Amino acid sequence: MELEILQYPDARLKQKSAPVTEITPEIRALAENMAKAMYESDGIGLAAPQVGRFVRLITVDLSGPSQREALKVYLNPVLEALPDPESGKPEGVESEEGCLSVPDYRSNVKRHSRVLLKALDLDGNPVEREAADLEAICLQHECDHLDGKLFIDRISRLKRGLYDGKVKKRLKAAE
Repeated sequence: MELEILQYPDARLKQKSAPVTEITPEIRALAENMAKAMYESDGIGLAAPQVGRFVRLITVDLSGPSQREALKVYLNPVLEALPDPESGKPEGVESEEGCLSVPDYRSNVKRHSRVLLKALDLDGNPVEREAADLEAICLQHECDHLDGKLFIDRISRLKRGLYDGKVKKRLKAAE
């Protein structure tokens, strides 16, 4: 099954996803095909809503896009901000993000620098792990998709307006 990655401004990207209630062969196939689509698009993360499936499933591989050696699949992920070990407070970090569903655009986004992930793996086993830096940012980005949010929803109105203008021109030119 080849999956198409939805592109902004597709309204389906705003849809919230339902929890995975049973790990079926279809869920396993979806995870496998999402990983394939993520790798083919040179991504390091992909959420099920980006391929038009509205379940709480994400794939992440920080070894990518070139190596593809550390695939993680998380079902029903929940994130909690963790405090910085030194200050005892949640720390924010600003970094440049892009998205397979938001082509040809990158912008700085502020996220938590450390998170606690609670999820299930594809065998239904609970996963609980602390993530920091790029992994924490990637998990937050992908989990946003599960709630119908894109990274461009987290940028300034001015930057968002400029990007929306580019999208309108691109869509008009394609007509």
